[in-house]
Amino acid sequence: MARPNVLVVVGTRPEVVKMAPVVAALKACARLRATVVGTAQHRGLMDQMLETFGIKLDCDLDLMRRDQTPAQVLSGAVERLAPVLRREKPAMVLVQGDTTTALAASLASFYGRFPIGHVEAGLRSFDMARPFPEEGNRVLIDRVADLMFAPTRQSRRNLLDEGLPSRKIHVTGNTVVDAVQWLLRRKPADLPPTLERFLAGDGPKALMTLHRRESFGAPARDVFDAVRRLLSEYPNLRLVYPVHPNPNVRGPAEKYLTHPRVLLTAPMSYPVFIHTAKACDLILSDSGGVQEEAPSLGVPVVILREVTERPEVLSTGLAALAGTDQAKILRHARRFLTEGRKARVRSPFGDGRSGPRIVKHILDFLD
Repeated sequence: MARPNVLVVVGTRPEVVKMAPVVAALKACARLRATVVGTAQHRGLMDQMLETFGIKLDCDLDLMRRDQTPAQVLSGAVERLAPVLRREKPAMVLVQGDTTTALAASLASFYGRFPIGHVEAGLRSFDMARPFPEEGNRVLIDRVADLMFAPTRQSRRNLLDEGLPSRKIHVTGNTVVDAVQWLLRRKPADLPPTLERFLAGDGPKALMTLHRRESFGAPARDVFDAVRRLLSEYPNLRLVYPVHPNPNVRGPAEKYLTHPRVLLTAPMSYPVFIHTAKACDLILSDSGGVQEEAPSLGVPVVILREVTERPEVLSTGLAALAGTDQAKILRHARRFLTEGRKARVRSPFGDGRSGPRIVKHILDFLD
């Protein structure tokens, strides 16, 4: 008798990172088989992560086009996924997070009447404009999902408050913790020479990421002004900033952050990023994933967003919301730099066993 087929859809770097532990658990399960489909919403970054985690695509939709809009990705992915679903006849389709790829795979599966499992369900900022369009995407995905794998009790509560049935919701932890722990057990990544010298130097070190649409323009300039003030106040502080290739990010970064103690780099591979973050004393970021990774690494993070859909991180004492307000950024950064690194806190996002838990719930659903 053929094993039930679980079709895993990814298209971006974060999706591969967070689906890698699930794919590994599926491949280790004798009762299921996994089919991995890539949309290539972000071609290079997706491929880089697939190689990092040793995942080979069974089907590549190759959707990435220059200057594509979310609507073009959505319509293209739905159209190309439909025949794949008819051919593979999956017992379940797994999507992750809140990307256009995840929404497209959910809609295509819903139209084809294939069960949907949503990894990292229930995150809510309660503001449809922040982050945009991700907040809308995840609300829509949860509405059509047959299984919702909530990373925390708070995310489960969000789903229940929306009237979604408790029998469909399972708290599993966040699979990013599995991925980070796996990487930290490996041999440290080979670092580019300039980055290796940067991390080997004396004095406090900070890592920054800034790439969200909400940060484009004046908000980014406010962040860069705060960083320059921080560098002037702490003469031994150095900052590394892997710059997103989007011209709305790269142009202003190269214009406003030319400084002898700022290292602007190309986007880092995930292993290099994790080992760099672990070596730093402070992170400034508008990334959702970094908010989950920082407590697993014991590094304080100033969140460059007005709201967070991961409020659990604030309870650790290792995170603070600042938005792009210069005064708030400086206040929280000074506090974290003064207090120094704390002992490793227990991550509120899981224990590194989320992948196997998700597979167990899929088996229970199919049984």
